[in-house]
Parts: sequence; structure tokens; C-alpha cells
Amino acid sequence: GHKAGGGGDTPRMRCQYITRHPKQDSNPRPTRGQDLAKPAVPLRPPPPLHNITFYIYSFSRLKKSCVIISERHISIQTSLEGLEKLVDLNGAGRKACPLCPEEKFKACYSHKLRRHLQNLHWKVYVEFEGHRMCICHLPCRQLKSSLSGDQVASRLAAHYHCVVCSVTIARKTDMISHLKRHVNKGETEASYTGSSEAYEIMKELGTNVQLLPNHTTPQKSDTYFNRKMKTNRQLVFCSLAVLAEERSPLDCLDAFGATGIMGLQWAKHLRSAVKVTINDINESCVKMIRENCRLNHIRVESSRGPRHTDVAGDVEGVPIASVEVVKMDANVIMHLRPFDYIHLDPFGTAVNYLDAAFRNVRNLGIVSITSTDTGTLYSKALNVTLRHYGCHIVRTEYYKELAARMVVATVARAAARCNKGIEVLLAVALEHFVLVVVRVLRGPTQADEAVKKIRQLVHCQWCEERVFLRAGNMVEENLYRQLPCNCQGSMPGKTAVELGPLWAGPLFNTGFLRRMLFAAVQHSMDDIQALVKTLICESECTTLKSFVHGASSHANQGAAYSSFRAQTFDLQITALCIYAYSGTVLKKVKSEALLEHPPFYYSIHRHSIRGMNMPKLNKFLQYLTEAGFRVSRTHFDPTGVRTDASLSQFKSVLTKYSVPTYTGGQGGGHALSTEETATTMD
Repeated sequence: GHKAGGGGDTPRMRCQYITRHPKQDSNPRPTRGQDLAKPAVPLRPPPPLHNITFYIYSFSRLKKSCVIISERHISIQTSLEGLEKLVDLNGAGRKACPLCPEEKFKACYSHKLRRHLQNLHWKVYVEFEGHRMCICHLPCRQLKSSLSGDQVASRLAAHYHCVVCSVTIARKTDMISHLKRHVNKGETEASYTGSSEAYEIMKELGTNVQLLPNHTTPQKSDTYFNRKMKTNRQLVFCSLAVLAEERSPLDCLDAFGATGIMGLQWAKHLRSAVKVTINDINESCVKMIRENCRLNHIRVESSRGPRHTDVAGDVEGVPIASVEVVKMDANVIMHLRPFDYIHLDPFGTAVNYLDAAFRNVRNLGIVSITSTDTGTLYSKALNVTLRHYGCHIVRTEYYKELAARMVVATVARAAARCNKGIEVLLAVALEHFVLVVVRVLRGPTQADEAVKKIRQLVHCQWCEERVFLRAGNMVEENLYRQLPCNCQGSMPGKTAVELGPLWAGPLFNTGFLRRMLFAAVQHSMDDIQALVKTLICESECTTLKSFVHGASSHANQGAAYSSFRAQTFDLQITALCIYAYSGTVLKKVKSEALLEHPPFYYSIHRHSIRGMNMPKLNKFLQYLTEAGFRVSRTHFDPTGVRTDASLSQFKSVLTKYSVPTYTGGQGGGHALSTEETATTMD
């Protein structure tokens, strides 16, 4: 801001002079940044026309200097010598501190300034990856507005500059906590390294992409990229590869391209089987996607009319594939064009794009949804959960599967609004995301059948037993009777809560998962093969031991490839034949689905007995199988067990095969037997 009577023009005033109206009337129009409601402040007369060039030239010099300074703040140093080099301590005369303003620390001689740098700035620091973020007293923070509306300089408070994202934080403890959050997110590389290279080349699944130095910080970069989502990208790729075997070519859409790595992987490995469209509304992302296409020798095609080569998208040599890059809102492009495969991966929840996704997706097509709002899904923000998904939930031991079923229920309602039903092919909930892959079944009959699988859940808050409410709209006299536990009779007050609405149907398709495993082996995706095997066992509710002895244990051998592919291909062809006859699809599915998939799971650690040693998890699975129950491990929880046994039956088997911690009497005590322990637990 300009003060009356002050000397010299600030960069802000130079910008205001340039934006003046060419007609220099007596009442000039207010420039950008000025408020009409504020009292009128007398402005200085505009400069002569022959001085306009000087103002523009000085502004361009200021812009260049800002680019150089923004590489790294001067308070971030690796050694004391680097801090002392900021000022010439060997010269004569008084010198000012480079990290303190003149009103805080006046200019002094070299010996005093050296002690000041060592005792104040160098000793009061926060260290991170070999860099010392020294304390800074410069007016680096933004100006605060006073009550009168004028911007005045805030109090010169000490602060630190983050080496990762360059944010300023006042307290040392807050800066340490801020750096820990960067480490937890994997953001350990400094954003302002000062190197001459503007981009970083990263290779994943044979695809090279350019990344900005601060690509891990969404607030600082438009082209956001998360390395921890590699598992998600590979699962989505395998689901598309399975669909490409059924019919080709496929019209595929990556609605939120960012760097474009997912769409580029589709085009590079599936080639002519897919017609890939990468969309993003951000201009910077679109430019980055085009650069990454040239980097991978992929031709960029125009976004309108027939598919022909864009002049700006020519690459050197023969292109191996082609993609279409579009700059459009995701809802708009999904309303305008039909697709066979749609992937939604926004930053946060995807509920705002579900209606548009199911509007034009083709019959028997696939829609995959990635939700990264884990705070909302994992019961950390219940008000946001109710607002986005329309569900009442609480924190439970099976909260990850609860999140997956909540997303599937939201997807099913969105598809039903377009007279379409869904078949859940895959539902994965890991630490950073929830992935749901569904097949679209066109028709009001399929939509009605999908909606019937959305039910309420009764959850006991004492023992965490749970059961889906029976279908129907009749009012139950006592909902506690549907719970297998007896906590209501033995505990005072209300012991159960009603959660939902949630998806009550199966979360996996075994035949589809087997074909995904074959695609993962075929494209050398070793990172997700163990996960897909766990999903197959979970879908069949069997242990991994029986799965390993099958053909999939020899997936790396050429002979097993053919048999395994033929087996899974026959399963998928059978499913497609069922889909083709939409009039008999429900009858065939009901006749083949003799055993329902057990919903939810129990944690063996949650229901352990104090003073008793539990059996190993694999041994416990064997004991449950011998007792006549269906059992498998689950990817939702490494200590979870998915079984059709009730909680009381689960605890009885666990108690039977648990042994006391202390077998010998010490200090006059004695060890409780298994029967006594069970009686005490009851």
C-alpha cells in the first residue's frame, strides 16, 4: 500500500499505473484490489506517458528476481558457513543482519553480527533431511488488515520456512508436527531444491511421466501425483484389461487425468484394444498430459469430430498408440459422450460425478470409483458422511468394509436413478483409498434388484455383533430380537445402533477376480498379485492354502497359463451368456448362489481373552473350518477373519484353543482352565 508523502513507488503501485484507463480523466475508475466501499483515498497523479516504459521494465525485472529468490528461502541452510556467506563479514563498516529487519536489529560490526547469526539464527532451528530451517524475523508473512480496512504490516513475529512446501510457521513445535505430516504422506523431497531441472521423470509400469518438484502437495501444484496410489492404478488397469478381452475396441475415459499416467498406461499396454480419452479441467494438467504423451511416443488426437491427428500432438518416430486429451468438466464430457469404461478419481469424494457417469455408460460397461476422503469414510467426520453419502455410521472394528459398503450403496442409488442396476465386481478399502468397480446392467428390473440389496444394519456397541435388518417395510416391534447376542438383556439402557443404509450384497465376483489375476501376471504386476489372491479367497470364503494348491500357484509357468486362462475365460463367458438373457438373469443367479457371501468380519485381537494366548491366525482358520464354518482371511484387516459363524460361535472356538499365559503357579496363584476362563468371560 502507498502512504501519502512516502518516497518511491512500490511494485503494487506500478501495477496500478499500468492498469489505469487510457483516458486520464479527473475521476479515474478504481483499479483491481481497491474496494468501492472504502473511503476515498487521494491517489497520486498518473505518471507521464514517457515514463510508462520504465514502470513496465522495472516490473519485469522484479518478476525475474522473484523467480530466482523463490528457489529456496535464505533462512534454509546446510551449514553455518552458508549462513555467514549471506553477508560479507570480512569487509569493514557496519552490516545489517540478512534475517532481521533494521528496526529489530540495527547494523553493527562484523564480530557482533557473527555472534548474532550463531547464537540466534543458527542455534534456534528445525532440522530436516540435512537442512536447517533457521529462525527468520523478516516480514515474510502476509499483511493483516486493520479495522479501518487499510493493510498495515503485522507484528514482526519470528517464524520458520518449511523446506518442503515453503509455508511459514511461527512455533517450532508446530513446524516439527508439520514436517511429520509431510513424512507420513511421503513428501520428503524439498520443493525448492534450486536445481536447473524443472521436472522430475518418474517411471511406473513402463510409462514415463514428468512431475513438478512439488507434485506431492495438492495445494502447491496443479498436476498432483501420489506414489502411494500405485496399487489403485494397477487394480484399475487389470479391470480394464479384463473388459478389453470381452469386447474391443473400448471407449475408455480417465475423467481426472492430472499427470495422465493412468490413461497413458492403458494406451501403452492395451494398444488398439482401447480408445483412451484423458480429461482434466485444468489447463496446466492438459499441457502436462500432452508433454507426457510425447515422452512416451503416444500420439495426441483432437477432441472434436472424427478421430484424427492433432498437429500439436506429433511425436518423433512412429507412435505406439494414440490418446485423446480433452479440457472439459468431468460431468459435461460424461453427459455428452457414451463410454464403455469410466474411471472416477477426484480429489476427495466422487458423489458429485456419479449421476453423470451412469447417464451415458454403455450396457455391460464398467465404472470404477476411487474415493480418497478416508476421513469421511472411516468414521472421523460423521457430519460430512451424512452430508455426502446419506449414511449414519459409527467407528467399528470392521470400519473399512463399512466404508466400502457405504460407497457401493451410494453408487447403486445413483445407477438406479438412471434405470440401471449394478453388479459389484470388486471393492477394496486400504489405508489411502476405497476402490469400487461395478458392472452396469441396463433396465429397470436390474435397478430394482440392486436397490433391494440396500438395507439398514443393527450394530451392538458392547460386543460389536451386527446383522442386516430383514427386507420389508413393516415396523418391527423389537429390533434387538434380530441380534444374535444377549447384550440387551444383560446390560442396562440401549445397547445397539442402527447404521446405514448400506449395501448388503456381495462385494466380489470370483470369475472376474481370477481374470484380473491372470492380467496381473501377464503384465508383470507383482505388487498386486498377493492382494488379488487374497480377494479371490475372500470372495469364495476359503483359505489361501486351498487356493495355492490349485492352478494359480503355478501362474508363472507357461503350461498353467493356458489352463488357468481357459478356466477363467469359461467362467466369464458363462456370466456374459447370463447377462445376454436379461429376462432369466435373476433366476439363474438365484439358483447358482446357494451360499451367500458372509458379510463383515471379526478381528481376532478385538475378541481375544485376557490372560490367554491365542492360537496363530492360520491355525485358528483351520479350527473354524474343522468346526464346519466357512472361513477366510480379509484384505480389510490383517487380523480379521471372515466367517459365517456368529460372534458367540467365533468366541467359543477361540476360547477352546487358547491356552493360559502362565501355566505354573507363581506367588501362590494358579492358572485358570479353559472352562473357567470361558465362564469368567461370560
